[in-house]
Amino acid sequence: MDILRIIIAILLPPLGVFLQVGIGAQFWINILLTLLGYIPGIIHAVYIIAKR
Repeated sequence: MDILRIIIAILLPPLGVFLQVGIGAQFWINILLTLLGYIPGIIHAVYIIAKR
């Protein structure tokens, strides 16, 4: 299941974080990072998925 979440995180980083942790601080941080730059959003999303 984590492989699918990582693929989703590469395509839509906030969705990958949402599927892992729901709506919370990490979700909003990821939206901000994705808006500031797509790559930081991907890195953060993959980190959150791999950490849990």
